[in-house]
Amino acid sequence: MASTYKVLGQASPADTNAASLYTVPAGGQAVISTLTITNVTGTASSYDVYVGIDGAAVADTNALAKNISIAGNTVVTLTLGITADAADVISVKSGTGSALTFHAFGLEIS
Repeated sequence: MASTYKVLGQASPADTNAASLYTVPAGGQAVISTLTITNVTGTASSYDVYVGIDGAAVADTNALAKNISIAGNTVVTLTLGITADAADVISVKSGTGSALTFHAFGLEIS
């Protein structure tokens, strides 16, 4: 099996709908070690993070973080160590469109 440390995903949701940040490829596994959330505006916003097993839809039952406030021009770093299997998906949501950028870093195993 090949293991690659990499940027797993980047997203900057243009609206307040959930967006897919990273989906584990078919036949693979991943360890999502770090997630950064950056507020690129001067106004506070909020964020949500979800972990959907086998591509499960975004719901409160798979929320990892829900309605967490982030000040303007601020970066939050979450050290997570999430283990994920094929088709599992990390989704993110911004309380204000185009205000937040999300980056996932980790290990992809194929």
